[in-house]
Amino acid sequence: MGGLSASKPGWSLDTINKQIDAGRPVVIGVDYKAGSNGGANGTDHWVAVTRREGNTYFANDPATGKEISLKLQGGKLVGGPSNYKSTGELVTFSGGNPKPGTAPAGGGNTPAPTNPTTPSASGNASIKGLDLPTGDLEKGAKGAAVKQLQTALVKLGHMTQAEMNTGPGVFGPKTEAALKEFQAANGVPNTGYYGPLTRAAFKKLGADVGGTSGTGGTGGTGGTGGSSGPGPVTGPSNEPGTKGGVSLAQLRKIMPNLSQAKAEQYLPHLNKAMAEAGINTPKRQAAFLAQLAHESGEFRYMEEIASGAAYEGRKDLGNTQPGDGVRFKGRGPIQITGRSNYRAAGKALGIDLENNPKRASDPDVGFRTAAWYWNSRNLNKYADSGDFKELTRRINGGYNGLADRQKYYQRALDVLT
Repeated sequence: MGGLSASKPGWSLDTINKQIDAGRPVVIGVDYKAGSNGGANGTDHWVAVTRREGNTYFANDPATGKEISLKLQGGKLVGGPSNYKSTGELVTFSGGNPKPGTAPAGGGNTPAPTNPTTPSASGNASIKGLDLPTGDLEKGAKGAAVKQLQTALVKLGHMTQAEMNTGPGVFGPKTEAALKEFQAANGVPNTGYYGPLTRAAFKKLGADVGGTSGTGGTGGTGGTGGSSGPGPVTGPSNEPGTKGGVSLAQLRKIMPNLSQAKAEQYLPHLNKAMAEAGINTPKRQAAFLAQLAHESGEFRYMEEIASGAAYEGRKDLGNTQPGDGVRFKGRGPIQITGRSNYRAAGKALGIDLENNPKRASDPDVGFRTAAWYWNSRNLNKYADSGDFKELTRRINGGYNGLADRQKYYQRALDVLT
């Protein structure tokens, strides 16, 4: 199957609507500098329109890295941080196999293509049989896996050999920009994050995904003692009903404020942890995800905002040494707290969390600590019986935030059953 190709048709809102409704982004030119002598029609900037609601269009803006809204006024799209006005230039994509709903629905972490005036089509012949890593990768990663990714991007024309030679095996700004361009050209949310959806796009072009595991996908905030736990894992299928896991679409429906980039980053670690803990039925998954969504603000906070000083001297949490309150504050999506919990979780997972507590906020460890906490209190039992209130009490020690937890629980049940 051939990859996507790009074209620059005449300005037409009907064309834009049909494209974004089909799940394809449309890159449009905008003018915001009076007398700037930009390109055709005064174009001096580009944004990627991804969705619409009535006469409001939402676009990813590379100037801010955030999603902006544009209003339809007099046949033009107007708005954004600098009062953008569409110039009549647009780039559309065709070919491939678009799936409605794959365009990012928000979150602000999906910048537009870095060079939308020259989007390139990806042909499967050029990377057929080329090895690509199975693990996740992002900016800051280093090693053989990154070099494999760079090689593929060079072969597909999204990166030059000279650009790769400035940092072979280093996931820097040039690699990120090239990856975003590849993603935009292949119907993948252009996050610059090498995750399950991007691997699937490369695989469709003939790449052999599975050559080398990633070595720097998330970047730890603290060193590890003893075993470092599991490395990057292969993302499970994104189809509904995946045994032992949930799909990307399901996760974002349950947690609508979770950005596309974060969802793609966290999903493999979440599904791996649920599989390990036997959280493998819709009722168990719904209860687990509801509690995590409430505790972490839909995975926004992997570390407690407060300093942790309030836990100082709490012997019931095992905080017996000066500074333990701050040192063992809440971390991970379920916010495990206290020296005792860190010690027990670390022992169960083979990770020295007591001496490296910040590791609990890293996704490869944080989701496993949540699953450990869940199983250590036999919470699948209460999930199976549908006793969500008692399950909440056993996590919280009371019923704080019960209404919010129940809201997520009901939504998760609706999505998963």
